[in-house]
Order: sequence, then C-alpha cells, then structure tokens
Amino acid sequence: MPLSKFESMLKTNSIYFFDLAEFEEIIIHYLDTGKHSLAKKAVKFGLEQHPTSVDLRLLEVEILIFDNHLELASKKILKIEQLVPNNEEVYIQKATILSKSGRHREAIQNLKIALMHTDDKQDIWSMMGMEYLYIDDFDSARLSFSKCIDNDYEDYSALYNVVYCFDMVDKHEEAIHFLNQYVDKNPYCEVAWHQLGRQYFTMEMYKEALSCFDYAVLIDESFLGAYLEKAKIYEQLEDYENAIKNYSITLELDDPTAFACLRVGKCYQQLGKNDLATTYYKKAVHEDPLQDKGWILLADLCYEEKNYNKALYYVTKALKIDNDHSVYWRKYADINLELDLYQEAVKGFETCLRLGDESLYNFIALSDLLLLLEHFNDAVDVLHKARKLHENHAEIEYRLSGLFFILSKPTHGTAHLALGMKIDYEYHAVIKELFPLVFQRQDVQQLLENFNTSIK
Repeated sequence: MPLSKFESMLKTNSIYFFDLAEFEEIIIHYLDTGKHSLAKKAVKFGLEQHPTSVDLRLLEVEILIFDNHLELASKKILKIEQLVPNNEEVYIQKATILSKSGRHREAIQNLKIALMHTDDKQDIWSMMGMEYLYIDDFDSARLSFSKCIDNDYEDYSALYNVVYCFDMVDKHEEAIHFLNQYVDKNPYCEVAWHQLGRQYFTMEMYKEALSCFDYAVLIDESFLGAYLEKAKIYEQLEDYENAIKNYSITLELDDPTAFACLRVGKCYQQLGKNDLATTYYKKAVHEDPLQDKGWILLADLCYEEKNYNKALYYVTKALKIDNDHSVYWRKYADINLELDLYQEAVKGFETCLRLGDESLYNFIALSDLLLLLEHFNDAVDVLHKARKLHENHAEIEYRLSGLFFILSKPTHGTAHLALGMKIDYEYHAVIKELFPLVFQRQDVQQLLENFNTSIK
C-alpha cells in the first residue's frame, strides 16, 4: 500500500520511489483526513521525484490556499497557468484565491473560463453560485444552482440553495412554481416536498402546505423536519391536539429537543392543561438549561397561578441567561410588586427603561412605586420623562398634580390637574386612589366641581 510505504519511509528516513498516481493518492488521503503537515511532506517529496508534475503543483497550491498563504499561492498558480493554460483546475484555484481575497466578481470570471475547459461542470456551477451569493446577486446564483439540478436531480444542496435564492428576494410564488415542476419530475423526493410545503406555509396556504408535508412523511416516515412543520401549521390553525401529536412524533424519532418540548408545553397551555404545560417546560430546561424561554414560560405560568415565589425563582433563572431582555425584567418587576418587594420592583422597571422599553406602563408603574416609597422628587422626574415620550395622557398629568401638591407646589399641581381633566375628566378618580389627602383638599375639590359643571 502506498500510504503505509510512505509512512514507513518517514519513520526510517529512507527514500523510496513512488509513481505520480501514488503520490496523488497519498496527498489527497492526508488532505481528506485533515493531516495537512503530512500532505505538505508528501508534496515536497513528490515534487522532488516528479518536478514537472502539474497535478502535484496544483495540490501544493491547494495546501497554500488552505493555510491562507494567498500571495505565494497566487504566484505559483500564475506559473502553472503559463505551462497549462487550458487546465480547468488552474482557473478553479485562481477563483478560490480571489474569493478568499474578497474579489468575488473576478473569481466568477475565472470560473467562467474554467467552464470552457471542462466537461465536468457540476462543481464549477456550484462554486459560481456561491460567489454570486457573496455579492447578493441572487438571480444569477439561482441560475447557477439550477444548472446543477438540471445536471443532477439529486443535488439537494443545490436545491436548497435555489429555494434560498427565491426566499431572499421574496419570490415565493416563483419558488412554488419551480418546486412543483421539480416534484413532477422527481415525485419521490421528500426534500422537495418539504421545501414546497415551507413555501406554501409562508404564503399562508396551510391546506396545501399540509399536503406537501404529508407527502414528505409518506416517502420518509422518519423525516423529522416535515413533522415539525406540520406541528407548526396545526398550532397556527389552533388545532393544538394535532400540533401536540406531531411534535410528540419528533420527540420519539430523535433525542428530545428543548424547542419541541417548549412547543408541546405551549399547546397544552392553550388547552388550559397547565400541569402538562409545566411538565414539558421543565423537560425543555432539562434538555437545555440555558433555554431562557423555558424558564420565563415557567415563570409566566406560576405568575398566572399566583405562585409568586416560584415565579421569582424561574424569572431569576431566565435573567441569569439573558440579563438584557426587557420583557424578563418587566416580569421580574411585576412579580416583586406582588411580593411587596418594592425596591426590587423599582430595579426591574428602571432596568426596563434603561434597556429601551419606554412603554407608558413602565413609567407609571415606576412612578407609583416611588410614590409608595415616598421618593416624591424621583417620581416627578420619571413622569417628566414619560411626558416627553407620551403626550396628552391623563395618567401622567393627574399623578404629577398629586405629587406637586404633596411637594407644596400648588401652582404646578393645579396646572397639571387642569390638563388631566381636559384630557380625561373621569380618570380623576386616580387622585382619590393614590393621593387621598390631596383629593380632600378644598381647592382640588373646587377645581373638580367647577370643571364638571362647565362640561355639563
């Protein structure tokens, strides 16, 4: 065997002769198995014994490209080109160097030259398609990959890439037409049926999509992706029982995934079966402890059931995984509010605002907490920020009015009270709820009564 003979030579420091084909076999073996240092040694010995071999020189260039020695590889390939200007491998290697240098249009030109010098065009069309993808020329990429399919109807990599090109330019109807033509010629291709189903799903043609996925699983009963897609459609159609059935098949076919467990849990939650939902959410975080969505869904369920201590435990788990998720911080704040842990609730709402969730709810909740903690000036500051983002909201004006009366600034209090009444008179009841002493003031009562009389 050439390989064992070569390795024996290396161990004994002897020099054995190998013919050209043997060297090529040895080098390609080492390249395929990732043993590049041995491949380099084989190239070195090979060129010493066969210095005029173009094929060995091309293999040398291939190794240089892999090691990212692009300048040296480029110099060597130009010398080879002078020797064999009609060798397609020369232009393929030139294209690879240019591509790695970011010169994709030049790479495409070299691949076009390579096509003129070979009868085996499949790999070159595929390479051209990838180069077109690099420059976002999706139409040209699609045409290149389509040629691969025309040449080999079982080139599923090219099939995926054609569909990807249609997706990137939102040509879903054209993708459907293409895939229907494909399955007419190759009706037992589960991959094509799956891709066709995905296109129908995107177009919200759920009946047609389900038929495609049914064909896919008829061809291959263990086709995991098709069952997942069926489950998603049933979930979209609010047919949760069938969704659970199909997600469960995926759990039986392969090792359980956190995603499938989460979806089953969501379906059970929609059916009001919270115990089963909890079971599957726990399975999800068992399969993937860093699955923050699983922890937050457990927190949501516990919050709904008023089990706030458990909810706090679960939301804290989610925050340890993703500390920059404003939805998690809002849930953290709401739970702490229910547990009367006001300082922690303040922290939660403040973090929401810092992370960019400037919803009116967060401003109002935070200002009410600061009022409760008697941090009146801080509450005013929060409401002033809210006022800049949310204009003409009675919730803000009445709260500012009450705070200014507490801070002994009746002029400001009166002004904001008037604005609040102008926006929504009925909402003035919030003053009685949040500021009972302010509500009892004679001047406040008089203002409310006068406004009420004027609008009748």
